[in-house]
Amino acid sequence: MQPEFIGMPADLDQVVSEADFLSLHLHITSETRHIIDARRLELMKPTACLINVARGALVDEEALLQGRLGGAGLDTFATEPPDPNLPVYQLPNVVATPHIAGVTDGTARRRADASAENVGRIAQGLKPPYRVD
Repeated sequence: MQPEFIGMPADLDQVVSEADFLSLHLHITSETRHIIDARRLELMKPTACLINVARGALVDEEALLQGRLGGAGLDTFATEPPDPNLPVYQLPNVVATPHIAGVTDGTARRRADASAENVGRIAQGLKPPYRVD
């Protein structure tokens, strides 16, 4: 099956407005902070679900208080640790999890393998392929 649409960053408003599920997987930068803000939430379908498994600051949590989405799944938060008493976490259509979306057996194995490969390559005087600066 071919994708119906492959967009670029300039097409984000179109993607947001057409998505039934919008899952965020971005780094935090000056361009991505609050990339989902009140304006973009207004563009979303009222039945759409927003999922944030990347960085809390991608979503303006205060704007979620509009309550017009079908739902939101938040695995990261604007403030860590989150205050569970904040109104956004009390909404009936918001599910919050403790940043566990990437915690799987397979992910743990891949991380361990990548670390072992780095150590082996460094021991041989080679450049590590999985470097984070």
